[in-house]
Amino acid sequence: MIWCVEDDPSIREIEVYALNSTGLEARGFADGGEFWEALETERPELVLLDVMLPGEDGVAILKRLRSDERYREIPVIMATAKGTEFDKVQSLDLGADDYITKPFGMMEMVSRVKAVLRRSQPKQATPLLKLKGLTLDENQHTVTIDDQRVVLTYKEYELLRLFLSHPGMAFSREQLLQTVWNTEYAVETRTVDMHIRTLRQKLGEYGRYIETIRGVGYRLEDKYDKQNI
Repeated sequence: MIWCVEDDPSIREIEVYALNSTGLEARGFADGGEFWEALETERPELVLLDVMLPGEDGVAILKRLRSDERYREIPVIMATAKGTEFDKVQSLDLGADDYITKPFGMMEMVSRVKAVLRRSQPKQATPLLKLKGLTLDENQHTVTIDDQRVVLTYKEYELLRLFLSHPGMAFSREQLLQTVWNTEYAVETRTVDMHIRTLRQKLGEYGRYIETIRGVGYRLEDKYDKQNI
């Protein structure tokens, strides 16, 4: 079940109709109050969440979802009329799985919903990925340095997982956008640089292992050990 949280009734009805017509079950909500009330008894597969809502806006709802253990794994696509890079990056850093900028076509919306649903399917257990004292555990979805937890955003985590899974491999910014953001739609390559910068800062001394390849992109220096669970 896909939940569409949109205060404009005409847009909400079109979203629900488009999703239903492609074989996906969908339900609409006019505001955060209706959404939270329904969430007490049901759980959606994905939430299409408008940013500009009356009362509690979409950003506040997203923060609450990601801070609650019961709901933090629910995939969220943010829908907003704002088109600046800051708004896009902010939504992603707060834990949104994707964003879509209004006005958008219904086929684009359906395509993004299906893509996020595919990515959110349960994955099989994978090895621990390690770089000396740095450990990424895909089962627990955690990152630690010398057994101390490091809090990363979803995209920072996915970047680190990609680098640790392919040590020594150089990735262009376009490849990172395609792999980590997993979207066919335009996202500024500066978004990658911003996430790499904050990831390096959070990793402290281990941040230096993420090398900048001039004219290409980034790679993780080939000094790590993979250990089976």
